[in-house]
Amino acid sequence: MSDCEFGYTHRLAQDYLQYVLQVPQPGSGPNKTSRVLQNIAFSVQNEVEKHLKPCLDNFNVASIDAARTVFNQVMEKEFEDGVINWGRIVTVFAFGGILIKKLLQERTALDVDTYKEISYFIAEFIMNNTGEWIRQNGGWEHGFVKKFEPRPGWLTFLEVTGKICDMLSLLNY
Repeated sequence: MSDCEFGYTHRLAQDYLQYVLQVPQPGSGPNKTSRVLQNIAFSVQNEVEKHLKPCLDNFNVASIDAARTVFNQVMEKEFEDGVINWGRIVTVFAFGGILIKKLLQERTALDVDTYKEISYFIAEFIMNNTGEWIRQNGGWEHGFVKKFEPRPGWLTFLEVTGKICDMLSLLNY
């Protein structure tokens, strides 16, 4: 993994979490890849939150360390079959958005670096587990954007939401 690839993925994760938190972004705002990712991941996140509200209400995330632990456990389950595709990569971002919202619910205020810390472990997971696949499938601009930009709609995530619910129920032992 190159520092450049990690940095780019980390920036995508930061942009997404800022979008979820509705933090204004200075300058010209996010790049095209970020905007496409924000639209897709946020719609996935909304569907997951709507369909899995009871599951999501039953787990607590009161610290960055707790968020990292839950994130790693859920992502390990999500990718345990070895299948990688753009949809699964999008769910990594969407789940990061869910976690930052849960963290905000548990802690009345987030400090400025919270989204940076969460975006770091999102980027770390993506690069360590899917980085090579992303490169082999056109990268962010030529793979991801080309796949998702022209289509405003996206496939339903009932199967994914079911898997996430199953994974979350494992955390509530």
